[in-house]
Amino acid sequence: MRLLSATALLAVVLTAGAATAKDLPFPRPRPAEAPAAAPIPQAAAEEIPLPRPRPAEAPPRPLPEPTACERGLADEAVIDRLPPLIGPGACGAPDVVRLDAVLMPNHSRVALLPAPTLRCSMAEAIADWVRTDLGPLAGSLGAPLADIENYDSYDCRGMNRIVGAKLSEHGKANALDIRSVKLVDGRVFRPTEPTVSHDFRERMKASACARFMTVLGPGSDGYHEEHIHVDLAERSNNYRICHWEVRDPPPPVPLPRPRPVIAQDGAKDGAKDAPADAPTQVPADAEKP
Repeated sequence: MRLLSATALLAVVLTAGAATAKDLPFPRPRPAEAPAAAPIPQAAAEEIPLPRPRPAEAPPRPLPEPTACERGLADEAVIDRLPPLIGPGACGAPDVVRLDAVLMPNHSRVALLPAPTLRCSMAEAIADWVRTDLGPLAGSLGAPLADIENYDSYDCRGMNRIVGAKLSEHGKANALDIRSVKLVDGRVFRPTEPTVSHDFRERMKASACARFMTVLGPGSDGYHEEHIHVDLAERSNNYRICHWEVRDPPPPVPLPRPRPVIAQDGAKDGAKDAPADAPTQVPADAEKP
């Protein structure tokens, strides 16, 4: 084989390289770089507030071991144990439960609507009262007890919601305001209504005053005309307050007597006008048809 000269070999390599270069794609041009942001002056940078760190959420407080009251109440009521109530001010209570329903001796349930938040001793007193007294009393109305509607339980406030007044027993989770009782047949009775059986209301009052330290209803102070307040307030010498007027419906208003018809003088001869429906009298000498 004839050997190529160095000059001829260089020409062949350059020609092949040119042909290969035409087949290769050129790289895309790089985009223009964005201009750098202007530096923030030091004074302006100090005015920009930094985001505040989110406070860490406190883990829920573990419930203490059930008390003797809570263990005993679980046999006669449906309850939810709650953490102790703390403040504000003097408000609060230890050993707190939510009383959802009372378990009756016949295994039926009497719901409390809404479920009140009470200290365990007060919830226990309510459950005993409903099981022993109020449930059987409802039978005198013709059907078993189903629900008890209440206005208020725990509420951090002064007595009768007066600003600056002495702390209410509601602020200690030691009181309940009862609005009505409902029977299983759907009938609803408010113990403050005079139209409800007088005997039922008298017996309900007597049983409540025997069990609770305070019972307030209509006629007590003007603030309890539409509900019955019961609590376990601690007083010296175990002094009790029972003020609930069991009122009767007002007597019916007598209808006014009809006014007598007053005869009017005749227009010409002064004779009295006869009533419109009175028979017409014909004089004896009048001309007959």
